[in-house]
Amino acid sequence: MMSENPERHEVEDGETLVYHERQRLELCAIHALNNVLQEKHFSQEAADDICKRLAPDSRWNPHRSVLGTGNYDVNVIMTALQSLDFATIWWDKRRSLEQLELCNIHGFIVNIPSRVSLGLLSLPFRRRHWIAVRKINGLYYNLDSKLKVPLVIGDDTNVRLFLQELISQGLCEVLLVVQKDVEAFGTWLNSE
Repeated sequence: MMSENPERHEVEDGETLVYHERQRLELCAIHALNNVLQEKHFSQEAADDICKRLAPDSRWNPHRSVLGTGNYDVNVIMTALQSLDFATIWWDKRRSLEQLELCNIHGFIVNIPSRVSLGLLSLPFRRRHWIAVRKINGLYYNLDSKLKVPLVIGDDTNVRLFLQELISQGLCEVLLVVQKDVEAFGTWLNSE
């Protein structure tokens, strides 16, 4: 089933309804936030308000594109999630992903290099792009806003392999999205 909004899709996968916003302008950070939360919480206006709070006296806001098309940085993502009692943890890529206590992690927001294209023409450089990964009804999904529909990643083993593949390609940053108490007690990391 597809919604009427061309930038938002709800895909029914068997009995699973997956919320998935599609890419618009440079709003991948907003799409990643809403996709990991599985509902629309944030808009471009809300992200711009966060930017203003983060740099109130700045002529050119360092947390977004000077063109006003988005391209929000990690500070906007972290502040947005904090407003909903979530915390973000920057994953140390030197650690094994086996150390993650996946049952205590709400989802992942990952920053990856992405090709730039103008229509069908692919340009020879890359920009940064935010994607969301989330477990829904027992399966992890790649909720990249550049995808037409969410892609099933699979179970816990599959999501570790997926994240490891992204990390091994370099220039990738992984944020864990957790409840604030999970961050406070460190239960996102297994004790082994």
